[in-house]
Parts: sequence; structure tokens; C-alpha cells
Amino acid sequence: MRILVAGVGNVLRADDGFGVQVARRLEDHVFPEGVRVIETGIGGIALVQELQEGWDALVVVDTVDLDRPPGHVVLIDPDVVDVHTLSWADRHDLLADMHLTTPDRALMLAKALGVLPPRVLEVGCIPEDPHAVGETLSGPVLAAVDVAVAEIIRHVDELISGEVPAA
Repeated sequence: MRILVAGVGNVLRADDGFGVQVARRLEDHVFPEGVRVIETGIGGIALVQELQEGWDALVVVDTVDLDRPPGHVVLIDPDVVDVHTLSWADRHDLLADMHLTTPDRALMLAKALGVLPPRVLEVGCIPEDPHAVGETLSGPVLAAVDVAVAEIIRHVDELISGEVPAA
């Protein structure tokens, strides 16, 4: 089984660097062959390019804006939009600039290209201040890094052992 874990975010925007910090922490973990951890930063096209190598599962790690307390880790089964169901104008609006894209847009493009793995999980964390600037995570989000790392390791182990049903 080939599994890609991708840390997403901007390390200059405080809590938005969560995904990158989780990816960096996971680099110290010894995963079985076939599991790769990368950080894509804010360039969604880098994720799409990586997915072209063919993967069985994808775990995206990023901050998410949900009505929960800061530092709360959530596991999301993303509902990826099929761009073929959208009007031309909507496609253009959503996919015009892939250099500054969100993970949702990158997943849409990957699905349109036929490279989105059948199993996708997003591990998200609620930021304390989504607009903060700086190179350090807030206390609650920093504490959530270990929680996210444990959840990702658990999920990868389940995927490899076959405990996660096929999509």
C-alpha cells in the first residue's frame, strides 16, 4: 500500500504552519515502506504533482476553520467536488490560480485529472487566530501537533493492516 501524508500550510502565518509542523514531526517516525511524508507549504499544485506518482491513500494535514475551540483536532472525510459537474465559469473561479490554492482545490484538480487516491483523510486543527502572523504556533495548536501525529500514525497503521474499508 502506498500512502502519502502531506503537511500543508504557511509557516509565516503562525497557526497556519500546523500541517508543516506535523509533517516535520512525522519525519522522525519510521513508517513501513510505501509511506511517504512531505510538506507542500501553500502551493497546492505541488500536492497535485506528487499525486501523479500514484497513491492508494492520502492524508492531508492543515488548519481548518470550524466552530470548535482552538487546538481541537478533527478528522474529516472530505467531499471532493467533481469539477465536471460545474459550469465553465465556476471551474475558472475555483481552479484559475493553482499556485495559491487551498487543499480543497488541489483535491478537486487531482480528482479531475484522475490521480486522487480512493482513500483521502484530512487531519485538521482549529487555529487560535487564523489571521495571525509569525513563525510560532499558539499554545493550543502546538499541543495539538502530538495529537495529530498520533492520529496519523494510527490511521496509517489501520490502512496498512486493512482495517480501514475500501472507499
